[in-house]
Amino acid sequence: MPVNVLIVDDSGFFRHRIEEMLQSDARLRVVGTAVNGKEAVDLVKRLKPDVVTMDVEMPQMNGIEAVRIIMREAPTNVLMLSSLTHEGARVTLQALEAGAADYLPKDIRAWMDKNSGVRSQLIDRLVALGRSRRFRPSRALERSVPGRDRQPGTTMVFRPETARTPRRSVGAPSAAVPTAATPSATAVRERQSALAPVRPAASDPVTTLASRVQFPDCKLVVIGASTGGPAALQKVLMQLPADYPYPILLVQHMPKTFTQVFAERLNQQCRIRVKEAEDGDLLSPGQALLAPGGLQMMLDPRQKDRVRILAGDERLTYKPSVDVTYASAAKLYGNKVLGVILTGMGADGCDGARLLKQAGSTMWAQNRDSCTIYGMPQAVVNEGLADAVLELDDIGPLLAQRGVR
Repeated sequence: MPVNVLIVDDSGFFRHRIEEMLQSDARLRVVGTAVNGKEAVDLVKRLKPDVVTMDVEMPQMNGIEAVRIIMREAPTNVLMLSSLTHEGARVTLQALEAGAADYLPKDIRAWMDKNSGVRSQLIDRLVALGRSRRFRPSRALERSVPGRDRQPGTTMVFRPETARTPRRSVGAPSAAVPTAATPSATAVRERQSALAPVRPAASDPVTTLASRVQFPDCKLVVIGASTGGPAALQKVLMQLPADYPYPILLVQHMPKTFTQVFAERLNQQCRIRVKEAEDGDLLSPGQALLAPGGLQMMLDPRQKDRVRILAGDERLTYKPSVDVTYASAAKLYGNKVLGVILTGMGADGCDGARLLKQAGSTMWAQNRDSCTIYGMPQAVVNEGLADAVLELDDIGPLLAQRGVR
């Protein structure tokens, strides 16, 4: 069955352009359009789409308020469309906190250019979100169970996603230029893994009970995420005390403007310090460095307590890439790394996780039912690289246990 999509935008150009793009793919079906948030809420309740594309700035009711109401009254996956500006990043992060599943930058030049790749990005994300089971009734009911730690106005209930095909291992990248497959091969492989039909995997392990997980002997924590990552990272990092004894590296797939705003927002919300990483930054206990969008974050081979921020190999699909940071940590910290892989499309992080495991380090993966998209964690799990498969709610408290002195 095709994925049913509701398009919400006050711009006639964008409504028409989005519908034109979606009509070219048989996996998607446009079931309606809305010109403001109020109309969107009404149509979501009546049409029950699988996924909604949501503009931010609209008359009568903006996209953020519409998302809040939708999540409260008719939970549905929402893909936000926002400008590549500081203000656009700020309001997009507010929408993600309100419960939106993902976002796509809204650069009119790229949307007008039929060769820009926007069409494939939009279609891939809508298919993945539409095929998800993020709001299954059995899981959605958990939001009302007393004692569950849910933030008001936020949905932290996620859903499983797809299986992937095995990937070959790659060698550790050099200090200056990470190695990778060609973009076409990587893009095809990861697109196939992200959009494969959902099917149960007999090899999927039962989620590890948090009570059975022991914190490893480590000196560095490295966390990677993509779709659904902003809300997941916020939930994890807010559990950590100000005197957390380990430095943390964060890799979230985001463009440059968004990573700067995201780091600032996390720094305001968390007790630990969070900043967008700059070349030469020192690893410090109780501080998380977020990889800047469009660049790669690695550890300096000459001073392993500092990070290098580099352009990296142009052939790499993701900038920043979890694989690159994991591989760098494995090379310089050996068995003293705790790698954590959170929700996200594709398989970024799997090759780096393999290098961490070969070095003797520990890998934790977010479990299927708490993921926004079970792509990146599933890649690690299916390769047998996860030492523990954990509910999102358990990851922060487990990390925090080592922060109590």
